Amino acid sequence: MQTNLADFIKDTPEGQEAEEILRTCVHCGFCLATCPTYQLLGDELDSPRGRIYLMKQVLEGEPVTEKTQLHLDRCLTCRACETVCPSGVRYGRLVDIGRGIVEKKVGRGVAAGTVRYALRQALPNPGIFASLLKLGQSFRPLLPGTLRDSLPPPVRKTQAPESWPYVRHKRKMLVLEGCVQPSLAPNINAAAARVLDKLGISLVIAPKAGCCGAVSYHLNAQQEGLDYMRRNVDAWWPYIEQEGGDADAAGGIEAIVLTASGCGVTVKEYGHLLSHDPAYAEKAARISELAKDISEIVEAETDTLLPFLNRRSPDTPSTIKPRLAFHSPCTLQHGMRIRGVAEKILIAAGFELTYVPDAHLCCGSAGTYSILQPELSQQLLKNKVTALESGGPTRIATANIGCLMHVRSGTSLPVEHWIEILDETLREEEGTPGKLELRAASPFSR
Repeated sequence: MQTNLADFIKDTPEGQEAEEILRTCVHCGFCLATCPTYQLLGDELDSPRGRIYLMKQVLEGEPVTEKTQLHLDRCLTCRACETVCPSGVRYGRLVDIGRGIVEKKVGRGVAAGTVRYALRQALPNPGIFASLLKLGQSFRPLLPGTLRDSLPPPVRKTQAPESWPYVRHKRKMLVLEGCVQPSLAPNINAAAARVLDKLGISLVIAPKAGCCGAVSYHLNAQQEGLDYMRRNVDAWWPYIEQEGGDADAAGGIEAIVLTASGCGVTVKEYGHLLSHDPAYAEKAARISELAKDISEIVEAETDTLLPFLNRRSPDTPSTIKPRLAFHSPCTLQHGMRIRGVAEKILIAAGFELTYVPDAHLCCGSAGTYSILQPELSQQLLKNKVTALESGGPTRIATANIGCLMHVRSGTSLPVEHWIEILDETLREEEGTPGKLELRAASPFSR
């Protein structure tokens, strides 16, 4: 695609990157078939190719309108288009650049701006989010239907965080606690810690690490998002620097484990997003190298894991593993390009995975999309739940907290993170279902 960028952008790092991306697009249209919003709306301006044309016009100095902003807002940033693109167009990065420019030129109305500001203040702050969540749950019966349906019920006792193993192994990895996950599903990281503990790996939380930066960055407050990223680099760096940050070093921090794929795809891009910051570029690149989805860690330890999967006590009756439907989040399969890994682990654990039609399509969660674009989000959710339930599973597994909560709101089936299911299975194989013989210990200890 030929380009002629306007003076205001062409000599900037963002402009140069955008121009490089635009020039890789050959107008083939393969992306249309995999775009969820194009499938729903049938408008090419709500497809990747159409949005690329709109962003090209913006970057070339053409007038920018609220209609341009609307079509960009409707994009889920699911990046399914990147998976099928034969030219390797980095659409997700381009849309971040385009949205940021449009935001500056068009702005937002008071109501829309207030909602986005509130999301940026509440979601990345675990304390504020937890307080608001409890308040909303207290008044849930009194809330309007749409808001009530989107608000999760209080965490069930079965979801309460259980024992976190002592940090006792030479092999250690950092884990990102996350923003909303500790309030919505507090057992996920604890389950990951228990599984890795069996594999001879201790998980450690850096207390000062917080939001990965995705919420602000994708709401066009990009400098704010970068500041969150810098804060995490600062929080993790002493652990990496002191311990050597080397898998071969005794007791070294081998990896930064992400149990939410939405966070994972962002942390893996720290090196690129902070590449123009001389104070953080090198450290951010190292962080990205260390960032691993929990499925990558468990897969690498498969040989150590398998003996634990067939250790059922003779006194424990055999059980038939339920049929599972696995929802692969867009951030996992399209963003990080990790496909089939968690599924393989679950199959090795004895589960039967059902066929899920159109598994490449987004569930409609997409960060804050379910709040900002509720109608489209609900249509996508309905389609996704129909697909997940079509194989007759008894449970649904996924790999991202946003997808987990969104899908759970549309089905009566249990929806859990796959690492929780694996943890449960390992404990059943030990003959101790529902109870792990470990003393509670602080995950912050080193």
